[in-house]
Amino acid sequence: MFSKGSKLYSILFLKCPRCHEGAFLEAHPYKLSNFNKVKEHCPKCNLKYSIEPSFYYGSMYVSYAVGVAVAVAVYVLTLIFGLELSILGLFGSIVAVLVLTMPWIAAVSKSIWANFFFDYNKEIAEKVK
Repeated sequence: MFSKGSKLYSILFLKCPRCHEGAFLEAHPYKLSNFNKVKEHCPKCNLKYSIEPSFYYGSMYVSYAVGVAVAVAVYVLTLIFGLELSILGLFGSIVAVLVLTMPWIAAVSKSIWANFFFDYNKEIAEKVK
């Protein structure tokens, strides 16, 4: 499921959508000085990560969906663990988790967005190893 060649591998490990070898971001998502800055090109296969200017604005829609999924997951986990939280407590815990995971959500959303437009190419991936 998480092997090279699957979209999930590229998304979760923030790798190039075409070769799954090169890094997708300039730095780790939690390095706030380079907050989720996408590289210009893949360092391995030289894929240009932006098709057009402002290409990653579309990832904001994906970010919203991932944020909602994280919020629902927090709610379900509070139910599973039987935590008796008030509405304000539940809201506070969801907001806290969303704030803590915001850099990761933004990075994964950009990776998901890129994977909509770029496909894995096994021949290129074998050349760049």
